[in-house]
Amino acid sequence: MTGPDSARGGLPVIDMASLFDASRVTERARVAREIEQACRDSGFFYVTGHGVSGEVLARLERESHRFFALPRAAKEAIAMALGGVAWRGWFPLGGELTSGRPDQKEGLYLGTELGGEHPRVQAGWPLHGANLWPTEVPGLREAVLDYMDACTRAAHALMEGVALSLGLDAGYFRQHYTADPTVLFRIFHYPAEAPHQEERWGVGEHTDYGLLTLLAQDDSGGLQVKTPRGWVEAPPLPGTLVCNIGDMLDRMTGGWYRSTPHRVKNVSGKDRLSFPLFFDPDFAAEVHPLPRGADVDEDRARRWDGASVHAFQGTYGDYLLGKVSKVFPELVRRVGDARGPLSR
Repeated sequence: MTGPDSARGGLPVIDMASLFDASRVTERARVAREIEQACRDSGFFYVTGHGVSGEVLARLERESHRFFALPRAAKEAIAMALGGVAWRGWFPLGGELTSGRPDQKEGLYLGTELGGEHPRVQAGWPLHGANLWPTEVPGLREAVLDYMDACTRAAHALMEGVALSLGLDAGYFRQHYTADPTVLFRIFHYPAEAPHQEERWGVGEHTDYGLLTLLAQDDSGGLQVKTPRGWVEAPPLPGTLVCNIGDMLDRMTGGWYRSTPHRVKNVSGKDRLSFPLFFDPDFAAEVHPLPRGADVDEDRARRWDGASVHAFQGTYGDYLLGKVSKVFPELVRRVGDARGPLSR
């Protein structure tokens, strides 16, 4: 059984298969209602029927383990410093900040594969460009791109469900924001840790920035979600992806759907891998609220960083760069005036 009654860790499990078939009108309406309930409650839910095969996931996990097992020098050969303003590549343990504190993870930043001939790459747009791939793990590239393709297809379908849940035409988001979405993908490795007296988080409390995040995680657990009932675990469930909404969907809906704080602590005693794909508006899209009001002061007071998404004005790229620059301060120096390319 799927739906809100089959919750795990306080989070519902939703079968999204009907969202791939517009002819299944009644089932899609039911899924839309389940999405609305989940987004109004915690902003997090599991999905089945997502179309990402077990073989694709297994291959991604296998090749990722091979990458993180490489000597440091091999990983440094594709360090983020070499990715330029595309901001792709490997970062070391403690190299990413959340709320100003180093996270206890290392990772590989990836995204939509764009060649040097692409107009946005030629114009120097930040966070656009080619991925960096390790020569020692040749199978990683195909594994990542296969997973990204399948997961992006699922995200497009889920956004149809979100649109229906808001009383909009199913194609609303694709028409206005995601015909050319910003798709960023991360592979995170949380090393096994001995118990520490000091509380150390794999990644500290935060919200995601865009529309949707789809997460595959291994069997180690560690993801925690701040629901109205307090912090709950979001353990791995076989055959599912975890979905959560981001700040831009919060902004568009005027807080009707809220991006939810979450964090990770690896207490499994073994290494942990996670695979979040961020499906976000076109980098140059102006993000406008749907016709709902929002209390900016109340929103600012409840947020982990004290910044209200409803007070923001500008493109999604402006918002994303402002957030990412706090995680990687060096990005500000590399990108310089990011508004230049967006004005052309």
